[in-house]
Amino acid sequence: MAVLRDRKYQQWFRGADTDGDGVITRQDVLRMGERYIAARSAGPESETAQRLIRGLDAFWTQVIAPMDQDGDGRIDLREMTEGFRQALTDPARYPQQIQSVADCYFDLIDLDGNEKIDREEFQQIFGLAGDLPFEDCTEVFNALDLDGSGTLDRAEFHRALAEFFYGDDPDAPANHLFGRVVG
Repeated sequence: MAVLRDRKYQQWFRGADTDGDGVITRQDVLRMGERYIAARSAGPESETAQRLIRGLDAFWTQVIAPMDQDGDGRIDLREMTEGFRQALTDPARYPQQIQSVADCYFDLIDLDGNEKIDREEFQQIFGLAGDLPFEDCTEVFNALDLDGSGTLDRAEFHRALAEFFYGDDPDAPANHLFGRVVG
């Protein structure tokens, strides 16, 4: 199932390479957050925006930067894929590796602050900032809404991200969270 994870990681890489130059830098990682902050119309000085920027900076330092095999400060697709394969092996490490950044994203996506992400919020944020094609947003959202409530609570959101980064199930709804994984 390493092939599936590699495809998911490649899809994430395409979104993380915000300037399209074929590598991820610290600036790319921070720009990912800026896209979500802008789509949310949150001020860059807001508490949530500042938490996200700090979380992404820590994600860069603790997870992404160590993947830099040649020390050039730029992570290419091969380095990132190999690095994710090594770093993201144990879903029990999700709280240390991804959860704090995911909580910040959840807070940005939850536009009305009701601790749930509805379909419209999901479409607005993942469609505008995540570059998920609008027509795919509804399909992905419906697949992630495991209890059929019409919303994603924080637990469902975390389950989706954990499945995306650590999971090997080819039929998992979270596989397409950052765009359709093909192949």
